[in-house]
Amino acid sequence: MHRKNRQKILIVDDNKMNREFLIDMLENEFDIMEASDGFQAIQILRDYGTAIDLMLLDIIMPEVDGFEVLAMMNENYLINDIPVIMISAENDDSCIERAYEMGVTDYISRPFNVAVVRRRVTNTLALHAKHKKLISIIAEQVYEKEKNNNMMVHILSHIVEFRNGESGMHVLNIFSITNLLLKKLIEKTNKYNLTQKDISLITIASALHDIGKISIPSAILNKPGRFTPEEFEIMKTHTTIGASLLEDIPIYNDDPLVKVAREICRWHHERFDGRGYPDGLKGDEIPVSAQIVAVADVYDALTSERCYKKAFSHEQAFQMIINGECGKFSPLLMECLAECHNDIINKLQIHSNEHMQEIQLQNIVDELIQCDETNDLISPIKQIDREREKSRFFAKHAQELQFDYDCRTSVVIVSEWGANLIGSNRTVLNIGGKDKCIMCNSDLQDFRNILDKADINNPDVESNIILDTVDGRMSGKIIAHTMWENNTPKYTGVIGKVSGLIKISETKGE
Repeated sequence: MHRKNRQKILIVDDNKMNREFLIDMLENEFDIMEASDGFQAIQILRDYGTAIDLMLLDIIMPEVDGFEVLAMMNENYLINDIPVIMISAENDDSCIERAYEMGVTDYISRPFNVAVVRRRVTNTLALHAKHKKLISIIAEQVYEKEKNNNMMVHILSHIVEFRNGESGMHVLNIFSITNLLLKKLIEKTNKYNLTQKDISLITIASALHDIGKISIPSAILNKPGRFTPEEFEIMKTHTTIGASLLEDIPIYNDDPLVKVAREICRWHHERFDGRGYPDGLKGDEIPVSAQIVAVADVYDALTSERCYKKAFSHEQAFQMIINGECGKFSPLLMECLAECHNDIINKLQIHSNEHMQEIQLQNIVDELIQCDETNDLISPIKQIDREREKSRFFAKHAQELQFDYDCRTSVVIVSEWGANLIGSNRTVLNIGGKDKCIMCNSDLQDFRNILDKADINNPDVESNIILDTVDGRMSGKIIAHTMWENNTPKYTGVIGKVSGLIKISETKGE
């Protein structure tokens, strides 16, 4: 019987007698779960995940052995969260060494010594608890520092945007385009030795690229027409002024984020052929951080409406940059731009949609304030309720394979993360059309049957599934929420996510 607040131990051994011996030893202090083979252990790990506090794992088992269980745990990063004690009569040094290399915490040989087993179990659990606490403290400190950095960067950048007469969307767009270009760049080359930390720093610092504009007179900054030569010379000084502003903060002068931000501020208007400003740098004399933000800045400026121009289409902007109409950029970055252009369009469209949804929701609220007739209230209230329902659900289950299914159109909108997982460039899949369903027919039918059992009072359902992904077949669980409208006998839509994904084969199933 499971008791509250007791730690869970999973015992995996194909020998029933061994399992019973260990259970007798430990059940007074711990909640025990057992698996008779490696495959069953994987299923339990999928269902319970980090709710399991410790695993006692036999290595030599038929079909799926302990090493395969350890391999799965490594692939899904469970080995970092669930300590494993190897239990085996196998005393071969190479076998034991391999187990340690795959992440086991300790080794217990058979036949069992009761005192040794209990001591090893309690020591391992205590050590892992201390490790988790230390990691939690460090993570909290890093998170707070990162949050404060992000907060101050975005406050400053939005001050500039507000004064510049532009929307805060520019900062968000630069942030996203920079991040996509950086990721594509490290896929293509290690020329710049960029780490994940570098990507994070450059992406965050990109928000400060125009901070120097805070010193430019408003009459010039927001002029609707073309600059005079004198005005353009004043405008160009925002690069050096921005760098100087950051240099004049001595307490943070050596901070990596400030250093990268200075590079970007000063040199994001330099061009690869030396025809940029303020210093006329050429080629890779320009820091790669500034080169990438320069491309992102030009792209978003072209595709955004300003007081002095209409927005160009994404295709026009792309061609103008590739053709050198906005200055010469690195050929390598132009390859990156070409290869992630669709991703950029999708990301900026998401930003635009989110911005429009905010405006639409505000308009709905304004309608409600002004409405006197009951009938006029029905449609806006429905829209608000639906948007709130979707927002709450997706916010709760962020960074998952998410989907939004409209029964009336038979269209599924998949999150970007999910589209990448299943290897699709499209975020809209018509499951009734030609698109191949990534779920096997039996799982899809089971899921539909479970959905049909939902009602307006019990709208949430769950179902186990197997998916075909770019990384191979994966098993997981669908958690879904059915959407209902008044006076409709059946749900009109489904929103949900797939969680607990675990790889079960390397290649896609037929």
